[in-house]
Amino acid sequence: MNRYVKWAAQPHSPRQRFGVLIPAGVFFLLLLPGLLIRLSRALDRRLRLPRLGPATRWPGLAAMGGGLAFALRTIQMQFQQGQGTPLPMLPTQSLLATGPYAHCRNPMTLGTAVAYLGLGLWLGSLSAVGLVVGLTGLLLLYIKRAEEPELAARFGMPYLEYKAQTPFFFPRLNRTAR
Repeated sequence: MNRYVKWAAQPHSPRQRFGVLIPAGVFFLLLLPGLLIRLSRALDRRLRLPRLGPATRWPGLAAMGGGLAFALRTIQMQFQQGQGTPLPMLPTQSLLATGPYAHCRNPMTLGTAVAYLGLGLWLGSLSAVGLVVGLTGLLLLYIKRAEEPELAARFGMPYLEYKAQTPFFFPRLNRTAR
């Protein structure tokens, strides 16, 4: 945990923050989806899983687009308003609790999971959907055990109040943005 606090203690310039977002974007927008496609095709064949029907293509495409737009909006907020990035080594310098963050504490993870689930639906792959659900579960466990204690140490009572009022992952949609 001391490592996270140390990383958060020093602000980084927009150029530094943007510099780390480029390789992260390549990984999350190109490499990880490509790996998901290849791995799910191999798993579907090996496990002889049935393909999802063509009715999943359009909902999958909509989920990919909507999830990606939602995730990118949260990253933009982290960069501009929070003066940081989603990466632990260049974290936000201020607590974000408005916009998507008013509805759930992990909207970037939610948007990314929806986008990747959409990819699995678009591919018609049960194994892709299963992989996304499993990996999202592991990521949420990491967030719960590593990130939340660090946020509490860094932001103190404002974070604890935000945590008490705001759902962890699944948003309450009837709540108005602060």
